[in-house]
Amino acid sequence: MLAVALDDRGQASVEAALLLPSLLVVIGLLAQPVCVCYTRCVMEAAAGEACRLMSTATHGTIGSDSAYESYVRRRLDAVPDLDIFHRGGDAGWEIELSGSVAEHGASAHIRTTVRPLPIVGLLAVAAGDMDEAGDVVVDVSVATTTRPSWLEGGYGDWSSSW
Repeated sequence: MLAVALDDRGQASVEAALLLPSLLVVIGLLAQPVCVCYTRCVMEAAAGEACRLMSTATHGTIGSDSAYESYVRRRLDAVPDLDIFHRGGDAGWEIELSGSVAEHGASAHIRTTVRPLPIVGLLAVAAGDMDEAGDVVVDVSVATTTRPSWLEGGYGDWSSSW
């Protein structure tokens, strides 16, 4: 009888039954921040590329402002259409672009929402902006200048001095 009580067969099953749910909760807690970070990185890259394009493209090269927005939307297609990455599909992106070569700079503002996972929702309320639907708001703004304000003259003036 004592031999049966001291037998440790099946011990690993009991440990796995206790450890596996804890491990899955930790993985679940790490999944949401990774998804939001990926979305934010893609948004920042798209906004930066749009600013560079708007502030360096010569007149008539790209076309209208809708062409710039289309360019940004193509970059944002790298984000999966899943609620934990961003909500609303192609209509879920709010894009504001301004600037040109003549203004010597540009700015881009991109906004979207992310549906938090059930466990992470409590942490998201404490950590970030939430909209009225309970979604986390991801906001990115990028601004660039191609020419400092103190610099006078144009390209013709600069090339003639050489």
